[in-house]
Amino acid sequence: MLIVIQNDPEVPLGAYADYLAELDVPYRLFHPYEEEMLPEASEVSAAIVLGGAMGVHDTDRYPFLREVNCFIGGAIAQDLPFLGICLGGQLLANLLGAPVTTNSPYGEKGTLPVTLTDDGEADPLFDGIDREFVTFQWHNDSFVVPEGGVLLASSTACPNQAFRYGSNAYGIQFHPEVNREIVANWSSWTEETAPRTGQFLAEFDHHAEDYNAASRRLLANFLRIARLD
Repeated sequence: MLIVIQNDPEVPLGAYADYLAELDVPYRLFHPYEEEMLPEASEVSAAIVLGGAMGVHDTDRYPFLREVNCFIGGAIAQDLPFLGICLGGQLLANLLGAPVTTNSPYGEKGTLPVTLTDDGEADPLFDGIDREFVTFQWHNDSFVVPEGGVLLASSTACPNQAFRYGSNAYGIQFHPEVNREIVANWSSWTEETAPRTGQFLAEFDHHAEDYNAASRRLLANFLRIARLD
């Protein structure tokens, strides 16, 4: 069984819920912020950990993150196929001993290009995805690739966009799961971004076909890695 861990009520599975339904892939959604207990990593086949407005260092304010960290540690120990998106990727990097910077100079917002490294082009997670592809960014924090990890993607603004650790644990900084509704919601969060909501939506709409194609392919690739396709 695939599980999805949602860390924030306003950071849902989005378009990936639709894609999983279309692909007829069953999954179970967990909400640890509602004190929902997570399973042992040995009990599941693969895991996706979503993002959130909080950061990896906010465990005192969001104590449920300790349980999420415990699950990720078990996933690594079990060699579980794992995909950490934004906060999920930052939690993975942090757990592996890599720095995660709060309000880093590498923050990004909007529909922006990402470029695969040579290792990224050869990695099964990005099979069939162009070396430069468009995706959605919404992060203030950023991770460093942990020791022993492999850098898979970068952008002009943020050098560490994706990494693999071991054979099948992935952390990505960008958001392949968002839809138009999520873009509109996130852009309304702050006084800084709310006036730009129209711009964020127009850019997302303009690139929607390419964005959706790359996002769908990335999920399909992860499911194939996890032998759930």
